[in-house]
Amino acid sequence: MTTASSLKEIIKAGAADLGFSSIGFARALPVTESMREHYLHWLSVGGHADMRYLENNLDKRFDPRLLMPGVKTIVVVALNYFPSCRLPEGEPQIADYALGNDYHDLVKAKLRLLAERTGFQLLQRDAVAVKEGDPPGYRAFVDSAPVLERYWAVQAGLGWIGKNHQLIIPHAGSEFFLGELFVTEELPPDKPMTSRCGKCHRCVDACPTQALCLPARQVDGYGEITGFSSYRCLSYQTIENRGELSAGAQAAMDCTFYGCDCCQRACPWNRFAIPTTEEALQPRRELLEMTRQKWDNLTVETYRRLFKGSAVKRVKYEGLMRNIRALKS
Repeated sequence: MTTASSLKEIIKAGAADLGFSSIGFARALPVTESMREHYLHWLSVGGHADMRYLENNLDKRFDPRLLMPGVKTIVVVALNYFPSCRLPEGEPQIADYALGNDYHDLVKAKLRLLAERTGFQLLQRDAVAVKEGDPPGYRAFVDSAPVLERYWAVQAGLGWIGKNHQLIIPHAGSEFFLGELFVTEELPPDKPMTSRCGKCHRCVDACPTQALCLPARQVDGYGEITGFSSYRCLSYQTIENRGELSAGAQAAMDCTFYGCDCCQRACPWNRFAIPTTEEALQPRRELLEMTRQKWDNLTVETYRRLFKGSAVKRVKYEGLMRNIRALKS
């Protein structure tokens, strides 16, 4: 007979086989009141800029049991995306996470494989809790549902939240995609991890638009949280923003026209990062051969070919050209 502890070990072994770098388990309970208050305050002061979807489904965001009836455990996985190579030095750059294929599809496919190999059955969005005698049920989420991913990663013991708002995994860094399996099986939870950032604030100092600010405040069940303005952040400006780039963004872009990794590259924990071996996350040869002149003359056809199956398509051709035109000469 498979016990909860042995099932947990089976899931961990399966995650490693699928290439996940880290995995943890948390009880599916409402978030702490402190976390709830912090998130609502952040919305109230406009910290999310115009990303209105972050205001939706707050009841489910704060209580995973409302998102999937019957959920007992949240399994959180991390997939390394630290690049083995970047675009040529001196040429326009894009953020590390977008060099390969879209992580949403990749991580979700791996999560479903993990669940199905373990014997879980997929539950539909409107499904009620599984009945007694049914196989354990699951749903997979990857940055596309009202799930506080980093909160649950902390609860599951994967790492802590750095002052740059990224999940930091000890002796591994922060360049990881997160994904979650909500399962109806009650599995032994892992112990949440406390921050190891100490007095370091290199990420705050490195932010070119001062999107991060100190002092940090303590939030139960999450750790210290610095102030964060999405509107100022270059990742927001060059990806989520559908209007014109702010003057601050244009002045701070330097050579990166999609996203920003300044706070991550400043983090001392990323000196432990190991390049990913995941084939789907490797940049395509044509992308590596792009030059400033080629970017300036990028056509819709080349854009579609370069970024087929890529997260970069989120910004669309017009948005990408807006960013390219704003690059410094």
